[in-house]
Amino acid sequence: MKNILIVGAGRSASSLIKYLLEQSNKESYHITIADLSLESAIRKTKNHPNATAIQLDLFDIETRRTEIQKADIVVSMLPASYHIELAKDCITYKKHMVTASYISPEMAALDEAAKENGLVFMNECGLDPGIDHMSAMRILDEIKEKGGKTISFQSYCGGLVAPESDDNIWNYKFTWNPRNVVLAGQGGAAKFIQEGQYKYIPYNKVFRRTEFMQVEGYGRFEGYANRDSLKYRKIYGLEDASTVFRGTIRRVGYSRAWNVFVELGITDDTYIIDNSETMSYREFINLYLPYHPTDSVEVKLRLALNIDMDDILWDKLEELDIFNPNKIIGLKNATPAQVLERILTDSWTLKEHDKDMIVMYHKIGYEINGELKQIDSTMVCIGDDQTYTAMAKTVGLPVAIATSKILKGIINTPGVQLPIDKEVYGPILKELEENGIIFKEKEVPYKGA
Repeated sequence: MKNILIVGAGRSASSLIKYLLEQSNKESYHITIADLSLESAIRKTKNHPNATAIQLDLFDIETRRTEIQKADIVVSMLPASYHIELAKDCITYKKHMVTASYISPEMAALDEAAKENGLVFMNECGLDPGIDHMSAMRILDEIKEKGGKTISFQSYCGGLVAPESDDNIWNYKFTWNPRNVVLAGQGGAAKFIQEGQYKYIPYNKVFRRTEFMQVEGYGRFEGYANRDSLKYRKIYGLEDASTVFRGTIRRVGYSRAWNVFVELGITDDTYIIDNSETMSYREFINLYLPYHPTDSVEVKLRLALNIDMDDILWDKLEELDIFNPNKIIGLKNATPAQVLERILTDSWTLKEHDKDMIVMYHKIGYEINGELKQIDSTMVCIGDDQTYTAMAKTVGLPVAIATSKILKGIINTPGVQLPIDKEVYGPILKELEENGIIFKEKEVPYKGA
């Protein structure tokens, strides 16, 4: 019997746990699901005989270490900042580890110790980061194997609402952490390389510089630049590529409308608004507009941002009910970003029967035998329901598959790593396809950057 310890039983863990439980009889797995909320952990077991739910406070060191010692592998579905405590214990007790999060400097520092102990510490193995790495590296390696040279790399990913649940004019609902949506693009200029030239887009311009793409069967989308597109340039072997760009996907028109909030300044998370708990939505918007003895909040906003009344952008703002004098924020000592999140949650929360959708799009240009070619690769995943969402499937399934492959010894190269080697991405992508997460690749004329 192989013992798997999963720490964190939140929304992202549902498909991960389901997969491992389905494999548990055949592979002799016992899964311990640990969470601060025992109720959440119990729900995730689905009364399966091969699952045990426990309450675990990460900072209860004795209990944490006891549970890690029992395990053969530890899967952390906690927020990224908490992985390191588990990782250090995994080194001490010689346990493999899997996370869906970016490799932090603290995690990277454990690489040598993991190698010395023959431990696989697989990170960035969810959606983005994760499936984006694996699907891109498969194409890049295939180009290299047939003697080609990659000259352009563009990759986009987004969590959206499924077409059948798309019932607002923003064409968007929260499918993951709303706070991350509100703070998107902040923390420095977006940087990338285009046709051999480094480019920077400051935060106040990110949502007005978009690229457009068509996904067969799903229509038109737009993509805005991620903060650092060059992070994986060396890792992907793209040092010689003249264009490297990574972006976030939204439906066309979203970014222009979101830019209103950026221009107003209400995505700021660095200061607190006085009396925010008693303030109305209308009063909040008025905080950021100039005083006028007679003009309404609506008129001042249109004049300040040059928005025509017949512009759909205005309809989008009205749909959010931001001018309502009777809706109270109800958050004490809130930042502008927190207030905006509260307002958006009213309109963008998924309803009971809504489904979400993940869209990923790679555009990879290459040169072979003097010819310029391009591969377009798209993946669309629709959620089943509010438990087995597209986000939960695309984050949880690759983590689960990687966990199983490590236990079987199929993935066995030790060290702190991400899934960019064929030994890793090959079997994971193959099994993802069997679970309906399929990339459609086609060769198209090279379109440049």
